[in-house]
Amino acid sequence: MRVKNVVLIGMPGVGKSTIGVVLAKNLGISFVDSDIVIQEQEGRKLHELIEAYGMGGFLDIEGRVNASLKPKTAVIATGGSAVYCERAMEHLNSIATICYLKLSYESIKERLGDLTERGVVLREGETLQELYEERVPLYEKYANLTVDCENKNIREIVTELAKRLK
Repeated sequence: MRVKNVVLIGMPGVGKSTIGVVLAKNLGISFVDSDIVIQEQEGRKLHELIEAYGMGGFLDIEGRVNASLKPKTAVIATGGSAVYCERAMEHLNSIATICYLKLSYESIKERLGDLTERGVVLREGETLQELYEERVPLYEKYANLTVDCENKNIREIVTELAKRLK
């Protein structure tokens, strides 16, 4: 059986883009980074879009772009905030297997540098802990399968994903 599309969701810093590239090579299919698609279509970096349009405006752009993705066979790495747009997530679920890359709050905090520089969507005064607690139930809601990435290297995560997708 040939894998159709795979969508990776999870917190910023979990490794969606890095794992996505390696998984795509492993499966012999294309790789799409939805954050890069957004930047290409809008002509600005993510943090510039958030500054220009605010959180709501950015989420509208992200939702529109994610809902328009139609690759034949690809691994799609989404932004961490993709799960806020129900319409986009329903579209992605209709064309792909959605995989949640799960990591503890402590590990995410350790991996992330400057959140604004990374283009992480945060409400005014919101902490990373609050963001984590808000998003995890959404990742769990939309996931067709979940991979615990705690204490695993990229190869181990990709091997597990490839096995479970076949």
